[in-house]
Amino acid sequence: MPDKVIEVEHLRQTYDGRTFVVDDVSFYVLKGEIYGLLGKNGAGKTTTIRTMTTILPVHYGKVRILGMDVSENAEKIRRRIGVVLQNESFDFASVERNLKVYGMLWDVPREVLKARIEEVLEVFDLGQLRKVRAMELSGGQKKRLQVAREFLHDMDLLFLDEPTVGLDPIMRRSVLNYIRDKARKGLTVLYTTQIMEEADYLCDRIAIMNRGKIVAEGTSSDLKSKYGDLKTIHVVVSGEIDYEDLRAKFPEDVLFDNEEIRIVSKNVEDILPDLIIYLKTKGIRIERISVEESSLDDVFLKVVS
Repeated sequence: MPDKVIEVEHLRQTYDGRTFVVDDVSFYVLKGEIYGLLGKNGAGKTTTIRTMTTILPVHYGKVRILGMDVSENAEKIRRRIGVVLQNESFDFASVERNLKVYGMLWDVPREVLKARIEEVLEVFDLGQLRKVRAMELSGGQKKRLQVAREFLHDMDLLFLDEPTVGLDPIMRRSVLNYIRDKARKGLTVLYTTQIMEEADYLCDRIAIMNRGKIVAEGTSSDLKSKYGDLKTIHVVVSGEIDYEDLRAKFPEDVLFDNEEIRIVSKNVEDILPDLIIYLKTKGIRIERISVEESSLDDVFLKVVS
């Protein structure tokens, strides 16, 4: 088996000594693997990452990064990892100067740094912004710079906490492809996102967290297969819907967005006729109906409900 770059065993983390925001979490990540850690806000993902990156101390359990215990080797670990968290930090210098300073902090040799800066300026579409002050960038541009600068230095492991927030679809796909290419060359990545299609596209294995625990884990295909008896009803309607009444009538996983009702269920054949009758009796016009196999999005909704 390839080397285990991350090993988390029975991790429990608390901020107040009473409530555990991470509660008995165990998983591992192999060398060269992209491991997705998914969950709603407050599920415990960021606390888990902050612990693995030595920002927070381990309260209970064991965490080993690159074979080293984080409680005993924090400085050594920090020298071999890259971290992109949701918070950002920039000075008032230009984009190019920010990159130069960041590379110098990591002691990247001058000629190597020069070449890498040009590479990330191109990959992250920052070339035309190289002389613009970082503080004047838009939110999406700042995120691109934040992710780009992490690729300036050598590292064995990269933590990416929602790195594509604010990026347009074209740039998002470019960034994902760049990350995947680096993983193929041996970089290990722990990746969090709220966008299920990103995880489906990028991650080799996925863990879903809910209320501090891992509630599902496996490849995207494994998870879809496990919950493969789920189907999703899509009904596009026109008319005013009483959402609470709809949920009371159909106690399944119901979503309503932009005049579309989505119901995730194992019993589509039974629910669909009842749903049609319900909508007609409420005077709601049905514009379109479709039924689809479960997606990673549907799996996520099911296991965190």
